[in-house]
Amino acid sequence: MNTVRDVMNKQQAASPPAARPRLLVWFHWTTLLALCAGVSFIWMREAFDGKALRSWLLEGHAHMGLLVLGLGVARVLLRLRLGKLPGDGGFAGRVLAGLAHAGLYALLFALPLLGWASINAQGRTVDLLGWPLPALVGADEDLGDELLAWHVNAAWALLALGVMHAAAALWHHFVLRDSVLSAMLPRPRP
Repeated sequence: MNTVRDVMNKQQAASPPAARPRLLVWFHWTTLLALCAGVSFIWMREAFDGKALRSWLLEGHAHMGLLVLGLGVARVLLRLRLGKLPGDGGFAGRVLAGLAHAGLYALLFALPLLGWASINAQGRTVDLLGWPLPALVGADEDLGDELLAWHVNAAWALLALGVMHAAAALWHHFVLRDSVLSAMLPRPRP
């Protein structure tokens, strides 16, 4: 009787997934770094009392959010240009992976937009390298509090989905022993 691992190993031997395009890999890891930096800025902000430093850390957090939003747009455009990427696994695996990626992309857009809107609702502007960006909503303190709560909840949801995403990659690498993880690792130019 064939086990799941035997079936997956046969599928991998027949057609191992190709390495992902370099630009897609770069977007993936740069997005992760920007998310980690944004989280670090906001956590460090809670540890300090100085108003100027706290303001600078919040500004850094907002810039990382805008970077994530820009990378998200670039990733979607690249994925549309590339079309369907080769994958392995059965139908259920592809459906689960597709749902997880759709959730990740949705949160990568929602999280920065909620943060941007919450700043606007608090009566402040969002700046990108000193240039003010248009307000997404008008000043409304109650709305600002609600949007901030949604922003925080979306951050926790992104963390949960990101941990599941990483766990799935590690499952593929260490249990199924396929090349799903290695296809997304940065690699030197030939």
